[in-house]
Amino acid sequence: MEEIFYVVAFDSTHHAIFMEQTLKNSGKEVMMIPTPREISASCGLSLKIKKEDLPFIQELLKEKKPSYHGIFRVKLKQGKKAIEKID
Repeated sequence: MEEIFYVVAFDSTHHAIFMEQTLKNSGKEVMMIPTPREISASCGLSLKIKKEDLPFIQELLKEKKPSYHGIFRVKLKQGKKAIEKID
């Protein structure tokens, strides 16, 4: 079985929490998760997001300008994790 999801990794906890609230207030489903250790970021928190919300979230990041490390595609398959930076 394979699972694919996307995460936004932030440079500060403050920005991660701010964006979580902003996205939830916009009606988007997001989940705060620990930043995968394969992603080097100064903050230990990331937002798990849906693929279909990517364009909206990318625009919101440009508008709100939080300090973030990047957006990553995470693929889990047979206990192995593959991470690709997409933005």
